[in-house]
Amino acid sequence: MKLLLKSFLAFGVLAALAAPAVSAQAKPTVVLVHGAFADASSWNDVVARLEKDGYPVVAVANPLRSVKSDGDYVRRILAGIKDPVVLVGHSYGGSVISEAAAGADNVESLVYVAAFAPEKGETAVELSSKFPGSTLAPTLAEPVALDGGGKDLYIQQGKFHEQFAADVSSRAAKLMAATQRPITDSALNEPAPNAAWKNIPSWFIYGDADKNIPAKALGWMAERAHSKGTVVVKGASHVVMVSHPDKVVQVIEEAASAK
Repeated sequence: MKLLLKSFLAFGVLAALAAPAVSAQAKPTVVLVHGAFADASSWNDVVARLEKDGYPVVAVANPLRSVKSDGDYVRRILAGIKDPVVLVGHSYGGSVISEAAAGADNVESLVYVAAFAPEKGETAVELSSKFPGSTLAPTLAEPVALDGGGKDLYIQQGKFHEQFAADVSSRAAKLMAATQRPITDSALNEPAPNAAWKNIPSWFIYGDADKNIPAKALGWMAERAHSKGTVVVKGASHVVMVSHPDKVVQVIEEAASAK
C-alpha cells in the first residue's frame, strides 16, 4: 500500500512538472487614453463591457500638457503592468499612445479611436487640417492664459454638443461639456516624437460624421499605418466610444485576440 502511494505521489509530481504552465492572466490588460476636451469617464461604457468580458482595464487620466510629457506619463503606467497590453487612444490620445508605446515592450497592439496616428514630426493641428471638414477652431472658447505664456483650450459649452458629440443625448453632452478637460495649444502643435504604429499592429475605428478630425484624414492615417482592421461607423461623431461602445469594444477585443 505504501509502495502504491509513493508511486502515485511520484507520478503526480512528474505530471505537474511536465504540464505546460498556465498563465493566471489569460487576457491582456486594456489601457485606455482619452483625448482633449474629455476625461477618463468618456470610456465608462467601454470599460464596463470589457470588464464583463474578463479584461483588466486601466483608464488613464491623460494630463493633456504635451505629447512628449503625456507619452512619458503613460509609459510609466505601462511599466507598472506586468502583462501584455492593448493600448487604446482617442483623438489626441492617439498621438500620446504613439509616443508611449515606443520602447514599451509589453504593448502588443494599438487601437486608434477617432484618433491621430502621427508620423514622427507631424502635429495634431497639421493632421486635422490635411483634409477639409474640421469645424473645431470656431467653437473654441477664449483661451485660458497659463504661466510661461501657454494657453489652455476648451470648447464653448453651448457649441459642445453639435461639435464634439452630436450623436449622444443632449443631457449627456451637457455633462461632458461641463466636465471637459482642457488641452494646451502647444500640445496640439507639438511634432510627434515617435510613431509606434510603424512597429506595433494597429486597429482603427471612427465615425464618418466626425467634426473634429475629418473622416478622410482618419481613413488616410489608418491606411498609412497598414491597419489590421478599420471600422467606419456611419453617422458617428468624434466620441464614437460614447455613442457606439459596443463597436469600439469589438475592435479592441479583436486587437486583443490577434496573434
